[in-house]
Amino acid sequence: MDSRIQQLIDAMTLEEKASLCSGKNYWYLESVERLGVSSIGMADGPHGLRKHIPGKENAGQSESLPAICFPTAAATANSWDRELMHEIGEALGDECRQEQVDILLGPGVNIKRSPLCGRNFEYISEDPYLTGELASAFVDGVQSKGVGTSLKHYAANNQETLRLTIDAEVDERALREIYLSGFEKVITQSKPWTVMCAYNQLNGAYCSENKKLLTDILRDEWGYDGMVVSDWGAVNDRVDGLRAGMDLEMPGSNGTNDQRIVSAIQDGSLDISFLDAAAARILSLIHKAVESRTKSRYDPVAHHALARKAAAQSAVLLKNEDNLLPLKKDAKIALIGTFTKTPRYQGNGSSLVNPTRMECAYDAFTARDMDVTYCPGYPTDSDKPDRELIEEAVRAAKKADAAVIFAGLPKEYESEGFDRIHMDMPQSHNELITAVADANSNTVVVLQNGAPVTMPWICGVKSVLEGYLAGQAG
Repeated sequence: MDSRIQQLIDAMTLEEKASLCSGKNYWYLESVERLGVSSIGMADGPHGLRKHIPGKENAGQSESLPAICFPTAAATANSWDRELMHEIGEALGDECRQEQVDILLGPGVNIKRSPLCGRNFEYISEDPYLTGELASAFVDGVQSKGVGTSLKHYAANNQETLRLTIDAEVDERALREIYLSGFEKVITQSKPWTVMCAYNQLNGAYCSENKKLLTDILRDEWGYDGMVVSDWGAVNDRVDGLRAGMDLEMPGSNGTNDQRIVSAIQDGSLDISFLDAAAARILSLIHKAVESRTKSRYDPVAHHALARKAAAQSAVLLKNEDNLLPLKKDAKIALIGTFTKTPRYQGNGSSLVNPTRMECAYDAFTARDMDVTYCPGYPTDSDKPDRELIEEAVRAAKKADAAVIFAGLPKEYESEGFDRIHMDMPQSHNELITAVADANSNTVVVLQNGAPVTMPWICGVKSVLEGYLAGQAG
């Protein structure tokens, strides 16, 4: 142990050490002012910084500071580009430095076990090798700016349904080869400052009090010497968690669990060495974060350009008969779908970013002086097909050289907190695509979605571009 940290441990009261092991509030760690121990801050943000305006920590997207909204992990994973992920990480690190955030909560590396998981947009991939490589590049980029990361959610957090209580039963080979492999790569290669343990149970024990997960594998096998933080509200038994290797509870329990730790040590049911080890890891993190602080400003124009580059390199051309794409600049285009003007560009839940600006496909086409006609195609407030909107779109498609339909999954279809019950797009989107494709053989579908969808119309359209949730410059 660093001698400076040991001196602090020796100087602290039992109560002070216990207080370090829970959050001061929703986003900040506790301080010990009499010993010069500062508080450090965290913020959400796998694909963009979400730092809340002071006093509005539990408010929605509009109450967070403006930040660049990059494409989500489901998109950037399809770039297969380590350098791009490193560049995005650097940009996020710069934004954290400007807004005085010490630790960015990401990346999300939970393997996508099912296409129905409502949070798949936030996780890098279905493949552990790709996940590990790209997440390592992301972590290296952020931490090169003196900002920590929090690798999450450790481990086997692969569904949102019952995520607070579900017991993920995973045999040893699948656990090692699939669900832990990405974590191991990032831990051993890039050394994230923190690891966030998941809500769920794994093979009978909550991840926040799972000794095999937090001590036997993470520390003893992989050699991790950083701090483990709970997902927000993911603590079951605080004393058992400390004994298993879970250092910091967020956002804290207003002192209730601190007193449980103190009482357990006083009655002999918890050895003080567990508390000292956790406090030392937390103090080491605080020291590293404070020592790494610098004052800097980021260029929002340059970061917006990077978000555009990331969106372009992450899109995947799924189908392109007769080389319909790229479109000819002098072609008459029918732009169809409300996503054309109000795109679905990010996920829903704790990762919501308040973008610095927004671009839409309609503006991008018109800025290039292309001959376009716009039709909404489907309602924004209903999944039910609107015959008048479809007929309007069909008339426009018949008069155009090509029809481009922007469709996919509305935000109500996928989010943190619940899983999808099917893989279908809204019927209003599907029926629109079928009708337009019947009217114009040169039909392009651009998808905006964070997870796989069925495409019952796939044989009837010439081109499909998977755009994913492409961020503010998509």
